[in-house]
Amino acid sequence: MRLCAAGVPTLVALLLASSAASAQPVLLAAHGAIAGIVHDPDRPLTLAAEMLAQDVQSVTGARPVVSTDLESCPQICIIVGKRGSPLVAKVARDAGIDLTALDRQWERYARVAVESRSRPRRRYLLIAGSDPRGAIWGVVDLSREIGVSAWEWWADVTPRHRDSIAVDGTLRFSKAPSVQYRGIFLNDEDWGLQPWAAKTFEPETGDIGPKTYARIFELLWRLKANLIWPAMHDSTKPFYQIPGNADAARDHAIIVGTSHAEPMMRNNVREWDEAERGPFNFFTNRKAMLDYWRTRAEAVKEDETVYTVGLRGKHDSAMEGARSPVMARDALADAIAAQHTLLSETQRKPASQIPQALTLYKEVLDLYGLGLTVPDDVTLVWPEDNFGYISQLPTAQERRRSGGGGVYYHISYWGRPHDYLWLATTHPALIREEMDRAWQTGARRLWVVNVGDIKPGEYLTQYFLDLAFDAETFGVRPIDHLTAWAATQFGADFAGEIAAVMSDYYDLAFERRPEFMGFNQVEPTTPITIGDYVRGGGAEAEQRIDRYAALRARAEALAARMPADRRAAFFELVLYPVRGAASLNERNLKLDLAALYMRQGRPVANLLADEARAAHARIVTDTAEYNALNGGKWRGIMNMAPRGLPVFAEPLYPHATFAARPGCVVDPSDLTFVAGRAANHALTIYSFGDAADWSMAGQSGIVSAANSGRLDGGNGFQQRIAIHYDGIARALSPGVVTCAGKTVKLAVQFVTPARPDAPVEIGHVITLTTPYRMSRDWEPIGELGAYGRALRVRLDTPSRGSASAVEPLRYSFATAETGDATLEMVALPTHPLTSADHLRIAVQIDDGAVQTLDFDTHGRSDVWKQNVLSNTARQSIRLPLLTAGAHDVRVFALDPGFLLDRIEVRRDGAAARYGAPLVR
Repeated sequence: MRLCAAGVPTLVALLLASSAASAQPVLLAAHGAIAGIVHDPDRPLTLAAEMLAQDVQSVTGARPVVSTDLESCPQICIIVGKRGSPLVAKVARDAGIDLTALDRQWERYARVAVESRSRPRRRYLLIAGSDPRGAIWGVVDLSREIGVSAWEWWADVTPRHRDSIAVDGTLRFSKAPSVQYRGIFLNDEDWGLQPWAAKTFEPETGDIGPKTYARIFELLWRLKANLIWPAMHDSTKPFYQIPGNADAARDHAIIVGTSHAEPMMRNNVREWDEAERGPFNFFTNRKAMLDYWRTRAEAVKEDETVYTVGLRGKHDSAMEGARSPVMARDALADAIAAQHTLLSETQRKPASQIPQALTLYKEVLDLYGLGLTVPDDVTLVWPEDNFGYISQLPTAQERRRSGGGGVYYHISYWGRPHDYLWLATTHPALIREEMDRAWQTGARRLWVVNVGDIKPGEYLTQYFLDLAFDAETFGVRPIDHLTAWAATQFGADFAGEIAAVMSDYYDLAFERRPEFMGFNQVEPTTPITIGDYVRGGGAEAEQRIDRYAALRARAEALAARMPADRRAAFFELVLYPVRGAASLNERNLKLDLAALYMRQGRPVANLLADEARAAHARIVTDTAEYNALNGGKWRGIMNMAPRGLPVFAEPLYPHATFAARPGCVVDPSDLTFVAGRAANHALTIYSFGDAADWSMAGQSGIVSAANSGRLDGGNGFQQRIAIHYDGIARALSPGVVTCAGKTVKLAVQFVTPARPDAPVEIGHVITLTTPYRMSRDWEPIGELGAYGRALRVRLDTPSRGSASAVEPLRYSFATAETGDATLEMVALPTHPLTSADHLRIAVQIDDGAVQTLDFDTHGRSDVWKQNVLSNTARQSIRLPLLTAGAHDVRVFALDPGFLLDRIEVRRDGAAARYGAPLVR
């Protein structure tokens, strides 16, 4: 919250002119004395006052007196109320302040310390909201200020004790939230939230009931969200069928909506009984469906809601009964018009005054593209493709609609080409990028994020909602936001290290999510296969295993240093996700390597299979530990195998008998280092079952982690040795390896680039990441992509028919030999910004022809599936007989929003590789 007077001169002038306004700190707790809390009697503000009292008690050990009676106020009291309420009006009169500038504002508050004129020495810390939620946000900000995390209950971030609490008494006038409706969708709850609520937290209800929702709604308060789409799977009884759920929403002033598949506040999966009502078919059973919608609209007409309008199938599927897209389009328009009228009739006011939203999800987006008629006052909610990339955003004409626009986003998903329900690994930089697109294109009225089971998506949920509440967050680097968040949870001393660990965790998962490491697909579900990390040999798989092992070691070292009051929180928020991702990768990759090495006759295959078994056992153990935390508080919340998909199943661990053969192998014998660029590589020394000693000698400029060792059954007759170059040495001597009486000279390549940032060829691949000449059409997007920096065509760039008169990005590279090559343009798998745009770039190599490349994908094509699984989109240009010498690549922006990750020049002989080339 900023101290800000911008845009509200009346309020600021009146308050600052008042002699009662005070800039002095307000002492809320000291020496056993504690400020009281006086609040409006409304149920939401009663709960807010009780929450604040509990927070103060958690921090100080003393509980404030909470009352609706101003006379109960001790020397200092916190006033929580709405502008215009009797309590706030009385305090305002007593202090001589005017709050009329809060009138007709949305979720804003004024906070200021004032002196009572009628009671000498009495001071008030007034939190006056323009509405109940405005006052609640004032309470939340005060709780944050005294040291209470949003995750104090949901992730066990226990408030730390303070003997005294003093807060700033200077005037604060909050800005209105940037996005009007901001919230979460509880989804795919079958494996965590629902069984945990039913069996552990709320067994008296046996489901996600009012006790659970009260905790969820308090979390929404602490995250300054105001909207819920309740859980709606078949495993869960519908929200409105459980007594107390709707009351909990009213009590917390939470706006209730429903998902894209639940029009008119109805959960069709369990509320539509075909035996009673007939088929869920608008063509043949229109009256029954209208009556069904009307009943719920009448029941909730006094509640604060955002109605989902539209029509899909009963089970989150395409419309039933439609024989063609045009038929479906026309029926959808008819249904929306009927719902529009129905809402106006039940609430006895114009439908334009009733919040409504149409989520253009899956086939509905296609029907909209066919010319679907939607009332102007309905908010169009634009979906992403379920994998983090927004499918489409509003055109200039659509931005003028009175209903505005919104976004439905996922950080958890069930469906094709593969679920990601276990660990929350969407990269924060991608969330920032995609929601920035929404913000810049005016889709600002409603943002909902599918959080699955809430845990373990805590940070990503908060980041999304922080962006929604305050668009100035877009100006903060994701790593800085993550660092600040870590400081709030664990303290400034740990924040930088935790943020670095989590950043690497997101980077590794961006290349491929843990859930995708079976290299299979769902719907239909296919068996896991040997992954692409070994398609060029074992080196890339070994490198990924090494990276995850190092990441896990850093997280475990932090865990060992963590104070006792943060160990559970650290396990939930950091250690379990990091260890889980590392263990699953280790298990699958080591089994892939074992299969490869068995074919080569290398006994280490058996050891790798055993290590894969141990990795799986760690996942089992860690999950059990998660569910046992804090005396079993979270029993049942964490499931390591949601939907029981093949990637989670314990695999076979094959063993073989190998005939011993003499000799040692040093692999790779070629190590490439680039002058001035520090790097870590590795070499593998192995035998075929004969025990052997090895030693390394004669190195200079590079340092090995070990200079001698022994190959034996304990290490599978194989050792992997890290080699480090510090980037300072100007010359290298590779040295030799002696093993089993044979000496091998290490063929170290030491490349001196033409300039410090010049690309170099490594393994027949030249990777271009940074243009030598930028273009005004492009802008850098930090922390995104394989190398932490992508280039985006500016969102205000117009779509163009050709590259003529377009200023290009320019890259240069040089080759030492003439030969065939391929230029691969590697982008992120975004979609055209709006329906008026495409997703094209044009590319020119040297003085050759300008070639247009179109990266648009259609529907759930095989190309799109591979793109979202790998977070890349590729287009190639053949370069036959590319001549030796210098070359120039020009890249022209033809459409807004295109995201270029890198360019790869792959010469003949380049090994296949799944991920981005190593850039040394």
